[in-house]
Amino acid sequence: MKHTLSVLVHNRSGVLVRIAGLFSRRGYNIESIAVGVTEDPDISRMTIVVEGDEAIVEQIIKNVHKLIDVLRVSNITSEDVVDRELALIKVATDSHNRSEILQIVDIFRARIVDVSDRSVIVEVTGNEGKVDAMVQLLRPYGIKEMARTGKIAMVRGAKQRANASDTGRAAAR
Repeated sequence: MKHTLSVLVHNRSGVLVRIAGLFSRRGYNIESIAVGVTEDPDISRMTIVVEGDEAIVEQIIKNVHKLIDVLRVSNITSEDVVDRELALIKVATDSHNRSEILQIVDIFRARIVDVSDRSVIVEVTGNEGKVDAMVQLLRPYGIKEMARTGKIAMVRGAKQRANASDTGRAAAR
């Protein structure tokens, strides 16, 4: 089963390498990872998608939490979340299929961000299922290239992360 982890870390060089190294040393595969700064420029949020049962994911969480610069690790798989992925998809086009591709793009509320004689680049944003569905519909036209961001996620509602000074760990470091 896929699990989504939200990891808050100090925004310092080397943190991503230490976390990825932990996964590598333990033989865990990262299905996707997205990292970006939060509303606090000193803190970054990592959204990591991993495959495994509950016991493996619990072990991953314990190991990640021990790392320097990690403030908080949460398994948000069963939480009510807003999640998104971004994909750029370069699709082969010609005068015969361009209108069909434009209809697919319109149905998915995606955008054409580049056009040439032989291809278009489509930008689609949505949950993993929406992006996968769009890829499947465009595949018969010939996908030349694709780049996906991986999942980013945030728990819905009033629930929010503790400030770095509230975690106790950050103050102790």
